[in-house]
Amino acid sequence: MKKIRLVSPAKHIEQHEVDFAENFLTDSGFDVEIGTYALGVHNYFSGTVEERLSDFQFALNDPTVDVIMCTRGGYGSVQILDQLDFTGFIANSKLIIGYSDITVFHEHIPKNFNVPSVHATAPLNFAENSLESLSSLVNAIIGKSNHYEIQRHDLNIEGECHGPVTGGNLAIVYSMLGTNSEADYKGKILFIEEIGEAVYAIDRMFHALKKAGKLDEITGLMVGSLTKMKDSEIPYGSSVEEVIHGHIAPLGIPLSFNFPAGHILDNRALVMGQDATLRVGNKYSDFEQ
Repeated sequence: MKKIRLVSPAKHIEQHEVDFAENFLTDSGFDVEIGTYALGVHNYFSGTVEERLSDFQFALNDPTVDVIMCTRGGYGSVQILDQLDFTGFIANSKLIIGYSDITVFHEHIPKNFNVPSVHATAPLNFAENSLESLSSLVNAIIGKSNHYEIQRHDLNIEGECHGPVTGGNLAIVYSMLGTNSEADYKGKILFIEEIGEAVYAIDRMFHALKKAGKLDEITGLMVGSLTKMKDSEIPYGSSVEEVIHGHIAPLGIPLSFNFPAGHILDNRALVMGQDATLRVGNKYSDFEQ
């Protein structure tokens, strides 16, 4: 039986949300433990930096833990990342699961340790998640493949690509450029999602990826949910989808919008650092991992 340790490296979470997740995971056949400070509250966070660091470090070191599941995102993971000792993790690797702010780990882990991680829903959302979202999470934990058919978008670029998946929340991906946690983009399928950003900010982030040479290295781009996007007071003049399409079209690689992942309730699992195939057709896109 796989053991899952729930930790909160960023924002705090409510007791009832963790209780629901614990029951779901137990009913799904997993052994569940809750970190000492997973339900804590320290201002915005689940605990002080020291408390959150302690919880995550304990989970990394515990050889009996198979999965470190982050209860939610928010902000805070980067505050503890460089203080973590991954020696125990290297000796007994495990899946780190989460989305949003947890992209910090999805950038750092596959690049530095060649160990996959899972971009998937979090206990914060389990009570409202789609059945497909939750079943894809379970599949990722037990090592079963996931296959998604994705709704067509008019700005898709048809084609087929292969390679390991990288990415996550675009603002986090952008913030890791030039750091010791920057992902390896060469030959990768890049996945991005975002919430609450202005259109011009998306353009800025893509220009940074372009100037850093990262867009030239990827084999394809999957765009997940673009939730609560904002325009500027003076309208930008393009939609966020048009901005992204404009950056990708000259590269001659596939582009698929509407990927079911991100800040939505149908937030399906992606294994970062693991090979996948993306086919973008004229009726729908097909993803298999």
